[in-house]
Amino acid sequence: MSDAYIIDGVRTPIGSFAGSLSEVRPDDLAALTIRRLLERQPSVDAAAITDVIIGCANQAGEDNRNVARMALLLAGLPVTVPGETVNRLCASGMTAVATAARAVRSGEGDLFVAGGVESMTRAPYAMSKSAKPFARDVEIFDTSIGWRFVNPTMRERYGIDSMGQTAENVADQFGVSRPDQDLFACRSQQKAAAARASGRLAVEITPVDLSPAKKGAPARSFAEDEFIRPDTSLEVLAKLKPAFRTDGRGSVTAGNSSGINDGACALLVASESAVKAHGLKPMARVVTSVAVGVEPRIMGMGPVPATRAALARAGLTLDDIAVLELNEAFAAQTLACLRELGLRDDDPRVNPNGGAIALGHPLGMSGARLLLTAAHELARTGERYALCTMCVGVGQGTAAILERV
Repeated sequence: MSDAYIIDGVRTPIGSFAGSLSEVRPDDLAALTIRRLLERQPSVDAAAITDVIIGCANQAGEDNRNVARMALLLAGLPVTVPGETVNRLCASGMTAVATAARAVRSGEGDLFVAGGVESMTRAPYAMSKSAKPFARDVEIFDTSIGWRFVNPTMRERYGIDSMGQTAENVADQFGVSRPDQDLFACRSQQKAAAARASGRLAVEITPVDLSPAKKGAPARSFAEDEFIRPDTSLEVLAKLKPAFRTDGRGSVTAGNSSGINDGACALLVASESAVKAHGLKPMARVVTSVAVGVEPRIMGMGPVPATRAALARAGLTLDDIAVLELNEAFAAQTLACLRELGLRDDDPRVNPNGGAIALGHPLGMSGARLLLTAAHELARTGERYALCTMCVGVGQGTAAILERV
């Protein structure tokens, strides 16, 4: 079996909801990252790519009909290169990279482009079609996030709590206070703002050219994550009202939650033979990846069993992990996970450049972004192992371990 290596990767800046990337289609976003990634690796013959695997959670609008295939064609890859779109909701991008790594290890290919894309801004409304004539039961949903067209049996057996409600469930069950959530969120914003100011985030980002602001003006270049709130303070966060409960007991707010965002990310995954044949320089080896299931009502706890399973499979412990990228869907679930894993709330290994609360969370992109960020952080620090983990809607968790090469 061949080892699987992450050679390189790029991502777009993360856009705010209805922000700078609102004018860009998701298939164009994904195509941009694929094209820029291959431009950075001129020794790679695009015709040699075994598959392009892209994660996307929505797939109801412009990202429909296999956005991976659309994106690779738009990027100019040969028509002989296939494409596959995968969906594990929030972990779609991580699953795409894990799928590519497994294919490499099993000998089913040597070169893969894998990543994720999401335009939550451009997610469409979806309307049901009745199975009966003259029906009056048509439903319409905003597909940006959350449940739609729910199976009644699913509702009865597991409930259909929104993502924010599951965070409230976790906060209640695991005793995570509002002040602790706000403090964690404030730290995330501070770390992300510092990483952006220092240029640390820029090493991951490829700019997106936008249309001129007005006729005759030059094209604009969008090159920095725009969801970061550098002026966030505990005082500001404390004034925000709970976003998902109105009974006076809520603690989850817009300030201590991740955002609704847009972005894309692409990574080049290669086998040992491809590294030699194309003269590539790996960033990191994909040691292992896992997916697990948990109760849907506390989906935010998925990183706990996923982390434990990944560490056991790799023969490692948390003491071996120097970089821990834990997707901050909500401060409540992040803190609950850290505490269940025996880690401090402010463990310096966790999201050293900020997390999704500050950077944003374009669903299909985020898992790939975590892996790219972790690989760069290992390169920057010279440390050996990184672990990336995230919770997943409908009750799952994923985790992957990287080793610096």
